[in-house]
Amino acid sequence: MKHSSRCVAALAALSAAAFAQEPAATSVTTLPKVSAVAAEEEGYRAPLAPSLTRTDTPLIDVPLSVSVVTRRMMDDLNVQNIGDAMLYVPGVSMMQGEGNRETPVIRGSSSTGDFFLDGLRDDVQYYRDLYNIDRVEVLKGPNGMLFGRGGVGGVINRVSKQPVWSPVRQLTLQGGSFGNSRISADVGQGVNDRFAFRVNGMYEDSNSYRDSVTLERYGFNPTVSARAGERTQLTFGVEYFHDERVADRGVSSFEGRPLDTDPSTFFGDPAQSPTHTTARMANALVEHQFSDDVVLRNRTRFAHYDKFYQNVYPGPVGDGGTSVQIQAYNNAMERENLFNQTDLTFTLASGSIEHKLLAGLELGRQDTQNLRQTGFFPGGAQNVIVPVSDPRTTLPVTFRPSGSDADNDGTAKIAALYVQDEIHLSPKWMIVAGVRYDDFQVDLHDNRTGLDFSSDDDLFSPRAGVVFKPWEQMSVYASYGRTHQPRAGDQLSSLSASNESLEPEEFTNYEIGAKWDALPDLSLTAAVFRLQRTNVIAPADPNDPAAGSILVDGQRTEGLELGLTGRVTDRWSVIGAYAYQDGEILSDQANNIRRGARLASLPRHTFSLWNRYDLSPAWAVGLGVIHRGDILAATENRVTPASNVTLPHYTRIDAAVYYTISERFRVQLNVENVADEEYFEFAHNNTNITPGSPRVARVVFTANY
Repeated sequence: MKHSSRCVAALAALSAAAFAQEPAATSVTTLPKVSAVAAEEEGYRAPLAPSLTRTDTPLIDVPLSVSVVTRRMMDDLNVQNIGDAMLYVPGVSMMQGEGNRETPVIRGSSSTGDFFLDGLRDDVQYYRDLYNIDRVEVLKGPNGMLFGRGGVGGVINRVSKQPVWSPVRQLTLQGGSFGNSRISADVGQGVNDRFAFRVNGMYEDSNSYRDSVTLERYGFNPTVSARAGERTQLTFGVEYFHDERVADRGVSSFEGRPLDTDPSTFFGDPAQSPTHTTARMANALVEHQFSDDVVLRNRTRFAHYDKFYQNVYPGPVGDGGTSVQIQAYNNAMERENLFNQTDLTFTLASGSIEHKLLAGLELGRQDTQNLRQTGFFPGGAQNVIVPVSDPRTTLPVTFRPSGSDADNDGTAKIAALYVQDEIHLSPKWMIVAGVRYDDFQVDLHDNRTGLDFSSDDDLFSPRAGVVFKPWEQMSVYASYGRTHQPRAGDQLSSLSASNESLEPEEFTNYEIGAKWDALPDLSLTAAVFRLQRTNVIAPADPNDPAAGSILVDGQRTEGLELGLTGRVTDRWSVIGAYAYQDGEILSDQANNIRRGARLASLPRHTFSLWNRYDLSPAWAVGLGVIHRGDILAATENRVTPASNVTLPHYTRIDAAVYYTISERFRVQLNVENVADEEYFEFAHNNTNITPGSPRVARVVFTANY
């Protein structure tokens, strides 16, 4: 593609220059050296998640359900996106996201905005790459005290790679099925005792098992750290990331099932379905340690996002299953985020009781421009009919605003204060209590009508938990958390005359769980939860639009999550996850969303287990199984039999072989869907369903210097 030569050459030059450079002299007693060794030994298990929990509390003492996908996991499984990273996280599944964004479903609640990078919001709809990421942390259950508005089922936080004073030299080359090709580089070291740098870069140019679906993406992320004295460290980084692909909405359905077509068949027109996102980001971190017990951290993040997607995609099937509608629209969005977050953690003792306190302030501003246009085919029709046997169209499409298309400019302002006390009553008992207050203001101007809308919400988000440790390696906890979703929605563009004065939606989570470090490097977790959604808008009288709206109980999800992570022996590493989830609609909310309906994209049962076994210092093998139960494509599943579209359960087997050639070189082969199982992976609604990939093989070569 058009950028391939330039990006590959830049990455190759970066890698060659870094590999040729001699490591700078550095003191053998510096803390970064120790930190790097600890990270290398982390393996599949992560004992801490400080950017997620905001404190250095071990996860076994945290009364929340937290899963961490480490860098070692991502490398062994050849994970490069959020969807792949969630395959071994209990209680999290994915929706299609209209082929232009990631949409996780956490405990039955879907969102496109509950993403964070190093603890600060990264909430635009796009596909994130993991080339510069050290780990992915998942908090399940709403907890507005830590992250503010949203996070309706939980949040996903990426932790970026940071400069270390020990040398880092890594070049990775990848190739595989369906034209997959990718190169990445990770280079860094200490310049002297005070300064260190790290540069990550990536370029990918790949095709897909889906006809005419292509992907090109590249990213560049330099970061520097400076020690300003013995107790202060400053870190600055910028990132440029571009993702360009064909928006793929999958296949339609008929008589309650996805259409039975070849998995490669594209419905619509790939040539008129481009999507691209460009993100420009700058981050700054200042850390100062006043003493061993008092630490101040201040983070600033500026990000500019430019997003466009257009799709010519399938609609309903008709004529006895022989024809399908093709529809079209596009959407352009531009957003600037500016956030500043200050955390102060300190420890106080009062007799035998110890308090670990967290106090914080967050300020933010988000400016968003959004424009949607409808596609019109020749003659002015908003759809065309094509045969299911040949569902492509090359008819020209004209895009222009329709009467209901969004065209708005909006500004959100956030000012938040939060405080939390982690009270260690004794070696066996601990209480966590906190509250956050958000002043959340949104002003929206509708360019189409000239109308202005605004909301100003005072959001109080409490958190409470109690932990009992019968012995050091085990904890039992109970917790409560609440968050709010303001009427502007997770993309800040949903305000209207009918909802601007209504109270935000509320999400409340009750949870009981246990964590057990069964072996020094093996953790088992279990959690039972209930998540309730209230303040959902519903018509006062479905038969009388003039009757207005009321707020009702929206939905409830109950379930069980089990996790297994770490090393069983020195040679055997495992990742295991099981979840049972039951979610339903509690009240009639519209003519097509009825009480008793099951939640969309929420399987009752999911199970996954990955095993890596080191046969020798040189050879290792991996084997994994992923099972997902039946899911419904849409929540409108109590209206007619045709609306009850089910994606059948499936079981997929993955495998890998690893060969360490020397201390510097290693190679691995990952094979997904070894048995070539035919299945449907996820859906956006009843007419947009993605077939799963057939067997895929990828070879990865890694060089370290």
